[in-house]
Amino acid sequence: MFRGIYRGRRLHADDFVQVMQRARRAGVNRMIVTAGNLKDCRRALDLVRNDGELFTTVGCHPTKCSEFEKYKDGPEAYFKALKTILTSPEAKNKVVAIGECGLDYDRLFFCPKETQIKYFERQFELAEMTGLPMFLHDRNTGGDFARMIKQHRTRFNMGVVHSFTGTAEDLKRHLELDLYISINGCSMKTEENVKVAAMVPLDRLMLETDGPWCDIRPTHASFKHLANMTEQQRDLYKPEAKSKERFEIGFMVKGRNEPCTMG
Repeated sequence: MFRGIYRGRRLHADDFVQVMQRARRAGVNRMIVTAGNLKDCRRALDLVRNDGELFTTVGCHPTKCSEFEKYKDGPEAYFKALKTILTSPEAKNKVVAIGECGLDYDRLFFCPKETQIKYFERQFELAEMTGLPMFLHDRNTGGDFARMIKQHRTRFNMGVVHSFTGTAEDLKRHLELDLYISINGCSMKTEENVKVAAMVPLDRLMLETDGPWCDIRPTHASFKHLANMTEQQRDLYKPEAKSKERFEIGFMVKGRNEPCTMG
């Protein structure tokens, strides 16, 4: 979407350069480009390799785990290809986490539960092999995610549950497993979400945009907390936006989150 392409259709000009300019103007100096499958891993590494302020991850998102079994040379070849990226010279000092990986039971229409579990488990091997932290995804898994983390907790050092939208009980389980908790706009849609987010200990809390997704929208319970922003803060962290149909270089795109909103 930062290239002007939405669901395979070009709707406006590539404005990636302007997105990065807004981010740096807002004080965002280092960014992680999250990968979600083998193709993403390769493209992300190509994007970040020559930029000292960009980094990436290697792993397979739960909703993409069917790709292991659909891969032309089979699941082991897919897994080996991930390992090859991780051990390549280009990955050194550029790949900073394993993921995004985990479980997502809200979107089983993309990938069955059994397949998600099978290939989430395989990715602990990548963390163990590299010593890298894990960038984790947990969505409505009824405790399955926590049970798998507990089973494999000695295989990785650090981990963060990103885009956290769980309950107070989910939060308690994650903290007991010594995980970090990362929140964004999607983490604060309802008053209950906001209440749970406020329970995260500061020494376990991380913030993220998850751009181009997960912006804070007017329908979110957290939106009212933006009312006290100064004009200068709005200019830096929430610049004027136009719809993608009325796109104009130099403006944000409505509904497309950006790194500059980190402020």
